[in-house]
Amino acid sequence: MKNIAVIGAGTMGNGIAHTFAQHGFKVSLIDISETALKNGIANVTKNLDRQVAKEVLTEAQKNETLLNIALLTDLKEGVAKADLVVEAASENLNIKLDIFKKLEELCKPNTILASNTSSISITQIAAATKRADKVIGMHFMNPVPVMKLVEIISGYNTSPETLATVTKLAEQLGKTPVPVNDYPGFVANRILMPMLNEAIETLYNGVAGVREIDTVMKLGMAHPMGPLQLADFIGLDVCLSILEVMYEGFKNPKYAPCPLLVNMVRAGKLGVKSGEGFYDYSESRKAETVSTQFQ
Repeated sequence: MKNIAVIGAGTMGNGIAHTFAQHGFKVSLIDISETALKNGIANVTKNLDRQVAKEVLTEAQKNETLLNIALLTDLKEGVAKADLVVEAASENLNIKLDIFKKLEELCKPNTILASNTSSISITQIAAATKRADKVIGMHFMNPVPVMKLVEIISGYNTSPETLATVTKLAEQLGKTPVPVNDYPGFVANRILMPMLNEAIETLYNGVAGVREIDTVMKLGMAHPMGPLQLADFIGLDVCLSILEVMYEGFKNPKYAPCPLLVNMVRAGKLGVKSGEGFYDYSESRKAETVSTQFQ
């Protein structure tokens, strides 16, 4: 397996492309937006520069990694030679189904199709293709070049051969692959998102302020980042989407998104990516200043 196609040049997509390219794979990074591609490769370059500064990589290895990444806006061209396609588009079922229908037509018969979805059913995604045995979930963690975990999600019809191939591939990337079953939220987000949602509920109910909630969890539970800061980092829109998928999938009120989270997303307060969430990031990407709304 030599040729990898990554669909979506956002935070997760460019991180996945970076990781594969750094380990010697030829990567086609595909996005319909040229701006997204430019921003994506700029982010890869910035992260590589950081690795060089920390002496994790040499300058030569950085340059080789960048040479391994091709930027494309044409899906057909981008996936034509791919042995593996990793879809890292928006966490939206209809968008993913549309992509996988196209991939079925455009990819080689033996190409494995993976989704980086953090909550949506792999079985449902696979049903959009005629190769359900070759469809699997590869849920990378953010930031991809740093985080070791990859949740490997088999759909109802994913073959043992596909699971074994993708597991070995994740190990080649220096990751720790963990097999999980195909239920809403899988393991990571089924446990994480209710915690983040409860932190938002705690703020919503006036139990404590933003900084106080995060401080309790960092100092009391040894979390490296408070839950509200983490929600900002993930993106409040992403948190909302995942909770909605779990609520729809389980019909259990414990997964119902907090009204405060819903309103913040409607208002465009999405966290780091928009410059404001529970914290104000206008001056720094670090969670140093609590948003005016919560002061």
